[in-house]
Amino acid sequence: MPAVPPQPAREPAAAAAPTEGAPAPIATPAPTTPLAPLTPADQHSVIQVRGARENNLREVSLDLPKRRLTVFTGVSGSGKSSLVFGTIAAESQRLINETYTAFVQSFMPSLGRPDVDALHNLSAAIVVDQERMGANSRSTVGTATDAYTMLRIIYSRLGTPHIGTSSAFSFNVAEGMCTACEGVGEVSTVDVDQLVDRTKSLNEGAITVPGFAVDSWYWQVMANSGLYDPDTKLADFTEAEWADFLHKPSTKIKTSSHTITYEGLVTKVQRVYLTKDRETMQTQLRAFVDRAVVFTSCPDCGGSRLNAAALSSTIDGVNIAQCSAMQISDLATFVRGIADASVGPIVTALRDLLDSLVEIGLGYLSLDRPSGTLSGGEAQRVKMVRHLGSSLTDVTYVFDEPTVGLHPHDIRRMNDLLLRLRDKGNTVLVVEHKPEVIAIADHVVDLGPGAGSEGGHLCYAGDVPGLRTSGTLTGRHLGHRARLRERPRTPRGWLSIRGADAHNLKNVDVEVPEGVLTVVTGVAGSGKSSLIHGYLSGREGVVVADQSPIRGSRRSNPATYTGLLGPIRTAFAKANGVKPALFSANSAGACPNCNGLGLVYTDLAMMAGVASTCEECEGKRFTPEVLTYTLREKNISEVLGMSIAEAYAFFPTGQAHTILGRLNDVGLGYLRLGQPLNTLSGGERQRLKLAIHMAEKSSTYVLDEPTTGLHLADVDKLLALLDQLVDAGNTVVVIEHHQAVMAHADWLIDLGPGGGHAGGQIIFEGTPTDLVEKGDTLTAEHLREYVGG
Repeated sequence: MPAVPPQPAREPAAAAAPTEGAPAPIATPAPTTPLAPLTPADQHSVIQVRGARENNLREVSLDLPKRRLTVFTGVSGSGKSSLVFGTIAAESQRLINETYTAFVQSFMPSLGRPDVDALHNLSAAIVVDQERMGANSRSTVGTATDAYTMLRIIYSRLGTPHIGTSSAFSFNVAEGMCTACEGVGEVSTVDVDQLVDRTKSLNEGAITVPGFAVDSWYWQVMANSGLYDPDTKLADFTEAEWADFLHKPSTKIKTSSHTITYEGLVTKVQRVYLTKDRETMQTQLRAFVDRAVVFTSCPDCGGSRLNAAALSSTIDGVNIAQCSAMQISDLATFVRGIADASVGPIVTALRDLLDSLVEIGLGYLSLDRPSGTLSGGEAQRVKMVRHLGSSLTDVTYVFDEPTVGLHPHDIRRMNDLLLRLRDKGNTVLVVEHKPEVIAIADHVVDLGPGAGSEGGHLCYAGDVPGLRTSGTLTGRHLGHRARLRERPRTPRGWLSIRGADAHNLKNVDVEVPEGVLTVVTGVAGSGKSSLIHGYLSGREGVVVADQSPIRGSRRSNPATYTGLLGPIRTAFAKANGVKPALFSANSAGACPNCNGLGLVYTDLAMMAGVASTCEECEGKRFTPEVLTYTLREKNISEVLGMSIAEAYAFFPTGQAHTILGRLNDVGLGYLRLGQPLNTLSGGERQRLKLAIHMAEKSSTYVLDEPTTGLHLADVDKLLALLDQLVDAGNTVVVIEHHQAVMAHADWLIDLGPGGGHAGGQIIFEGTPTDLVEKGDTLTAEHLREYVGG
């Protein structure tokens, strides 16, 4: 962005000398004058990026205007995130961290220097991403936003009867928490019949808990305890034996050979498994816990998490738990009714915070909603609220697809918030695909032209009108519109949902058509996920592909996750006459120095630990011997470095070709086979799961916002994939806001009319054509505008 030209300096007028002894003249405001000459500080009007090479970037150099809204576009894998997050934001945060002492840095995440020649004129960067907020059961929307902290202060001053300080209303400290559930609001009971088979003895494998197989250590402790006969069927245990078997507390028991520490099965399961965070468990163990443990609302506190004293204190007859359970839009009204001057400032701050949550489209949430249950988009918007009221300026805000999970109606509100942040004097950088967001940009950066090795080039930088005429893939698709189906498919049957009342659903009855493409839509919080995931996803034959994180170690990659590595190892082994295990970085062929990771993690004591490329294998993960074995002149490291599209051509037949074909079909051709799974976005994770499920014999697919992370040009490919699934005889149900997917559907189910308790109703069922022609919902309004545009 060009600097403002220097203004000519004006010669000041000569001041008249005051008469000796006369009173000094009264100062008057100076008349408005042109801008003073620019100082060197005023020249820093752009962020200069020179020679960025992070990941697939190809020597990208560009200037980004400060205090403007810049949108970064391009197909998935084109390098947008590498430039915005991996280069600009990463270097800003690294430089800020370097200003702290080594001791303080030891508590901060380790940030390597991005691969770039130079970055100039950076300002402090705040990344507002879609990472889920902590899944800790004690974290709620209220605690994450400080709204509950403010409420506690208000109740400690105005609540009657007065019961003490604000900590007396906290469910995270002993003073305020319910002692029965320890402030969690839920208690768990174990279904014993999910732990054991009563018709068997211990020696016959009566215990079905993971880790308690016959001859395992846990099993041996129980079988050798002497408290009961391991050959007796559990159904024949005496009452005392049954109590010892299930509930005996930790006890030292002497056996013939040594002393063991024994505890009953339920006691051990509760200690070993149920004290762990469910989200960190391995898949098999998590499935067991979900099956065996029944969570119910705490009977002592009714799920409020608080003790009786905290619940007894009220303001206008309402206690703090009832405030937390209110929809935020209703709580904002309640708080506006508190007029006591002694808490005036804190009430004002709380009111502004709640109003911001409503304005950003989260008014349907409640403060007692656990943070871990928020979607990525909701979590991002909660984080955004923290910055709207900030007095900071000249900050660089970085957003990753802030429209995820938003109906077109809500996108307009999000755009207003992005512009507000900019107008406060901040630089706003947004990675986004939606044309509604691109349209409001001051500056657009388009990367590509393709993905992975075909991307990483700067295709366009300039304003939106210039993008439209640029001839780039993004420019050509800005005005692209999917058409309404002329002949929607005819359902072959119906899946009935009756009396759906979870969360905000209002006793909903709906018929979901079979054998067609159905799109479920509605504004944020209208009840879409509650309806489909709550009443359809759990049925037999229904496959769900969502965006939740994929569990696995840092060794996990698309090749291991999809089962592709098996046929690849077999092909290498057959071609070279050696064992397949040599071609696994987790087995015999792994580099001994880095154990097959390709990286060596070094603990620097007071400094943050660093990861460096293994010097022995140079990051190739395998031993030199393994790398001498080739398949069509490529070694295993080179094959795992291929993109899925390259590998699809390299393996022209067989199981590997079939798996790679499915990955290509879902639009992941640019991913590398050996790319760590923890680097994938939510949309990429969903498409990876979909590719795996496509191999299964299924009849109904449920997809949750599959357009997340997709470029406008890739949406057409997704629609073709959905058609392929339906034409193969499947039922496809998609929760989606993208108008192109709505227009392409055979059947639409629209929920609303609003979010929270203003939603939860079916407001339209029918074809997209009927909605456009006759509908009067928000979805109808936006779809009509879309197909007419």
